[in-house]
Amino acid sequence: MSKLICKCGHVNPEGSELCQACGRTLTEKAAKRKTNDVMRYEGMARRSQTYHASVIDKVWNFFSSVKVGVWLIVITLVASAIGTIFPQEFFIPQNIPAIEYYEDRYGIAGKIYYVLGFHDLYGSWWYMLLVAAIGTSIIIASLDRGIPLYKALKKQRVERHDSFLKRQRIYSAYEAKGSLDTLNRLSEGLKKRRYKVRVENGSLLAEKNQFSRWGPYINHTGLIIFLIGAMLRFVPGMYVDEMLWIREGETQIIPGTDQEYLLKNEGFTLETYQEGDSEVFDETIQRTGAIAKNFQTDAILYKKDENAIAGSTDNITEVDHHAIQVNVPMKFDQFALYQTDYIEDELYKMSFTMDSKETGEPVGSFTVDLFDPNTSGVYELNDGYAVEISGYYPDFSGFDDGEPQSVSPLPNNPAFLFNMISPEHPDGEVAFVAIQQNLEPLGENDYEISFNGIETRDISGLTVRKDLTLWILALGGAIFMFGVIVGSYWNHRRIWIKTDADSHLYAAGHTNKNWYGLKKDIAPAFEYAGLDQPDDHQELKESKGNAKEEDESGTTREHK
Repeated sequence: MSKLICKCGHVNPEGSELCQACGRTLTEKAAKRKTNDVMRYEGMARRSQTYHASVIDKVWNFFSSVKVGVWLIVITLVASAIGTIFPQEFFIPQNIPAIEYYEDRYGIAGKIYYVLGFHDLYGSWWYMLLVAAIGTSIIIASLDRGIPLYKALKKQRVERHDSFLKRQRIYSAYEAKGSLDTLNRLSEGLKKRRYKVRVENGSLLAEKNQFSRWGPYINHTGLIIFLIGAMLRFVPGMYVDEMLWIREGETQIIPGTDQEYLLKNEGFTLETYQEGDSEVFDETIQRTGAIAKNFQTDAILYKKDENAIAGSTDNITEVDHHAIQVNVPMKFDQFALYQTDYIEDELYKMSFTMDSKETGEPVGSFTVDLFDPNTSGVYELNDGYAVEISGYYPDFSGFDDGEPQSVSPLPNNPAFLFNMISPEHPDGEVAFVAIQQNLEPLGENDYEISFNGIETRDISGLTVRKDLTLWILALGGAIFMFGVIVGSYWNHRRIWIKTDADSHLYAAGHTNKNWYGLKKDIAPAFEYAGLDQPDDHQELKESKGNAKEEDESGTTREHK
């Protein structure tokens, strides 16, 4: 790799814009660039601007580009926005396949949404790849810029060439002021302003708040840690956020616990505000109805024994027993169960009677468990009467070509095809029975099925939560905010003073932001040394432009 040799004799790496010894510009391109742009990384060579040959170089150069990083963030944000158009898979009914739900509910758009992985956006491989690409871009861009900046700031020279000083926005030359006493007074005054001062061979470098240059890199470190925490959520066992719907009396395996823990719902309680309980809620109760005051699940937590069979509810030991409320979770083994939802009065069992049309008297009764109907057996009644369930349609939606249809396995609108066996009809009579429907599809029957009652139960909705990444996310967020504070409330300020044999004194200043703060900060030191404050050439340029425009027009115009 070729080197750039400055007029001062110092050898600089290829890609450098400023000589690291004297500060001269090394290329015509650097000489034409704005001083702020050249000084951003102290004119040091960056790897992405130097190496271009190998595949690794090309990958490095690609991810070190700020434009690439911005586009990756934009693409990720757009994908995240698209992921909110339809509900995520976590929030759709769990009793039907996701592909069927999205296609039936949203048509071709829903099918495309599912095929492209938007239904499980944050768990899709391509979204994780985008997040990884953003993380890679942040790391490479930070190393590409941070390492040269660190080297440059660590090896700062006190003496600088005149051309370097004259390039600075803050610059003035003083005649007959270059005495040792003036230099000492400037040094003393700047030290009072908490500058770190170095003096060599009649030159002075005063520096303050160098640490603020690392604010963006601290931000990037926090972001990387945060992204690592986010990606760890997809590692099995690190993060669980599942919904457990459990009916009264049921015992279910708790999802995410590797079938180690089970929960039994002993009962669900719902308390509501009544009119007169609180003036705050009276108007709302009259307008909308009941308002939940408390809803809770009386639960028993079980743990499987070591010799228990997977999927079995035998060989279990009680671990805990208490009520799970909205803000009172049940905690165990890094898990927490939160009460988040409920469904009241789900149909559980239906009772029927088989009646004689001639006498109007029932010949027997039976009860059907809507979650476990006896579709392959017979409900034996009295004196040779029996009922068979030939068909069960838990969520009856109508007929399609004469066939009853069910839209889901949940008993929201149960319907039955019964075969009624009697001494007169040993082969049975067929009846289709649904809520407010009693049809005889094969002709008029001598017997009929009548409703005799229903039994309901409540369903408790519990959120199963486990998060071993929370401290990583919190650490990343804290580091990021610290970087924001460092980069926002402090700025890197430097003053260069140079004297020559003719008693001339040259003063130049630079800061990465807040030029007004720099001028105000150094003014007392120059006043103490008996010098005027150095000129701000940006302000002088603007004032000259305003004066010229005023002379040409004869009037004063305000510039924004």
